[in-house]
Amino acid sequence: MPTATTTKHDTPGGDAPPPPPLPNPSTGSANPAASLPALWGYLQPALDHMVRSPTNSPAKAPAIEVSYHMGVHTAVYNYFTSQSEQSPGPGAFRAPASDKGKASGTDLYDQLDRYYADAARELLLAAPPDDAALVHYLVPCFHRFSAGAQAVSRLLNYVNRHYVKRAVDEDRGWLRLADVLDAVARTIQEDDTREKIQRRLRERRTEELRKFGYLDGASPADIARTEEYAEAASPPDRVVHLSALAYRRFRIEVLEPLLAVPKIKGKGKKKKPPQNGDRPAMPKGRLARSVKELLEAEGGDEGERQRLASGLAVMLRTCGVKNDHPLRKKLDKFIPPPEPATT
Repeated sequence: MPTATTTKHDTPGGDAPPPPPLPNPSTGSANPAASLPALWGYLQPALDHMVRSPTNSPAKAPAIEVSYHMGVHTAVYNYFTSQSEQSPGPGAFRAPASDKGKASGTDLYDQLDRYYADAARELLLAAPPDDAALVHYLVPCFHRFSAGAQAVSRLLNYVNRHYVKRAVDEDRGWLRLADVLDAVARTIQEDDTREKIQRRLRERRTEELRKFGYLDGASPADIARTEEYAEAASPPDRVVHLSALAYRRFRIEVLEPLLAVPKIKGKGKKKKPPQNGDRPAMPKGRLARSVKELLEAEGGDEGERQRLASGLAVMLRTCGVKNDHPLRKKLDKFIPPPEPATT
């Protein structure tokens, strides 16, 4: 999948026209909403086009025709509606408890999660073996993946509104009541009202968001963006919005292997630390080594170095790497400050 990160600098002749919108595939008399395999067969060409196809503009996903977009929305809506209307009659076979919810969107959501996992693993496998080239590969690669993820999230917004929102309301989202209950319970007084308890729960949620850069007085758009970072940082069993679902898979399948520190091999007695107070050089993960080479290289284009460092910082933040991570601390200073709001 390395072609997905092609830029205009890699193509002869500079800017090339964008690929034409993907047409609506013919389904004949088949009903795309009849089953998950039928629905997925109808959806996958659009997903592949948006997420995986080559493009000369990594920051913008290739488009699909309006009729295809409308067809996808209709098929997903009909699939959810038909599944929710199915209810076993008296004496009919009832699915086991572990299968509950499959008929209301979990199956499609899980299929999307597997799709993003496969796409992210392809990107990792295509990464160059040279540490010095890794950063130059990752930044446009993530831009392309992110553009596709955002396009798919818009295309399948019905899944966000119908399935994800309900899952969050049912305490299956990125932050669950059990995650904060112990901390809140220690502050609850016997005479506290329900409103006070709810306020403490909101305060605890805000404390969690601070780990991802939340600031007091942030705009609703900034709060939503910060919550997307927190969603991307959550474990895979938490239900999150589709864009965060993609970023979480990018973190798990691409970033975590590259951030992993190799284990020191060999047996024998451990060496004593030096007496002069200098710490011995510790092994670093591939991405940390690549960043070190980028920032410490002599000469070269300083503007390009700044651009790559900023792109890496945005990638780590977007995929849910917390702001106290050593690599984020090193790279966040390269993110340009937000532009002041115009009145």
